[in-house]
Amino acid sequence: MSAFKIFDIAGSGMNAQNLRLNIVASNISNANSVSSSIEQTYKSRQPVFAAELQNLKDKQLQPSRVNVLGVVESQAPLVMEYAPNHPMADAQGYIFKPNVNTVEEMANMMSASRSYQNNVEVLDTAKSMMLQTLKMGQ
Repeated sequence: MSAFKIFDIAGSGMNAQNLRLNIVASNISNANSVSSSIEQTYKSRQPVFAAELQNLKDKQLQPSRVNVLGVVESQAPLVMEYAPNHPMADAQGYIFKPNVNTVEEMANMMSASRSYQNNVEVLDTAKSMMLQTLKMGQ
């Protein structure tokens, strides 16, 4: 594996965690939205990642980058609340709220933030090691 491959791997990890943070922000910002129908109600979204593996000569699989396969909507049931006086209530007096769990989203945010920070530390360490290697020849 090339010494510079570490930058590609850590960079793709940072991109994946950045997407994860953006999705968490979207979920949290829509957590208290209200709708008059199930079809119009915001549904929690989650990113789907996969490690792209590279087959080397000795047949060992090595991770080479993080791929974003897509973003999926949660299949959890929406919150249906009886509020007949609400301006968004349907004909039966119900409003619909997203299936966003803010506690879970906050945990996802902390995890994504820490993963991003770890990738930055990997990049800094790799850069420092390469600089020290170059200084050895002086």
